[in-house]
Amino acid sequence: MDIAVIGRTEILYETAELLARNGHTIRVIVTAKEAPEYGATEEDFRKLAERMGCRFLSTSRIGSEEALKVIGNQGNLDLAVSLNYVRIIPEEVIRLFKYGILNAHGGDLPRYRGNACQAWALINGEDRIGLCVHKMIGGVLDGGDILAREYLEIDVNTTIGQVWSWMGRRTPQLFLQAVARLDEDSAYVLEKWDPIRYRDHSLRCYPRMPEDGKIDWHKSDMEILRLINASSEPFGGAFCELEGRKMILWKAGLHDDKEKYCAVPGQIAAISRDDGSVIVITGDGKLRVTEVEYEGFRGKPSDMIRSTRARLR
Repeated sequence: MDIAVIGRTEILYETAELLARNGHTIRVIVTAKEAPEYGATEEDFRKLAERMGCRFLSTSRIGSEEALKVIGNQGNLDLAVSLNYVRIIPEEVIRLFKYGILNAHGGDLPRYRGNACQAWALINGEDRIGLCVHKMIGGVLDGGDILAREYLEIDVNTTIGQVWSWMGRRTPQLFLQAVARLDEDSAYVLEKWDPIRYRDHSLRCYPRMPEDGKIDWHKSDMEILRLINASSEPFGGAFCELEGRKMILWKAGLHDDKEKYCAVPGQIAAISRDDGSVIVITGDGKLRVTEVEYEGFRGKPSDMIRSTRARLR
């Protein structure tokens, strides 16, 4: 198939390479300025286009006259694959391709649509996260027929980094699977688009900001642990304050020692000299914190917290 590549991230970069290795022709690459956490840059995509001998365009306005002209001049393109483009792609762009545009979405469609779906699923305590490849509908966020889907089972200890690693491994393969199915049967659909279900049963997930990682120690141990795991690398981390200065909590786990106690949430309950962890009181239990970052130091919290008179705020 003759394919356009539209979007950003190292996952899309690897998808383009995988499709080319499997006999498909990449005719044009359209990208935009990368986000800080992305492993492939705008320049990486430019070099990829150069190596593949295809047209390259960097723009945040794919519906512009220039972008439509660049794509249209590539001849009869079968389809496009898209991931993390900066805007919702309009219908006039989708119509340029015989089979439309395939988008990979890291959320269980149609339930989780929009931004930061993986983080929201972790925070909400879901037991699995979906990864879908679907046909785009112009102007509709994460809507359209689903062509391929996989799930990752998750629990309270699953981190966003683990989810991203899984998505990084599986997304290129899922794109390849969807393209192969369309190549064999142009009418293939795994799950038909249902606008009523989309309207009535989906969650519109909005972006998460760095400040959303602020820990409220009055919340439950499960809620706080989910926030820590949903905010961890490649993002900036969940955080609190120790002695008025920011402390990032990178790793933690539930802790139940059956102790009966009176304490204010955020209180340091114990410091382990064996493994360097600290135990922190929450709104309904305790957390064992095993890795922190504070004042330029990253490592075991016992190196920074030396007294049970300390309190995290």
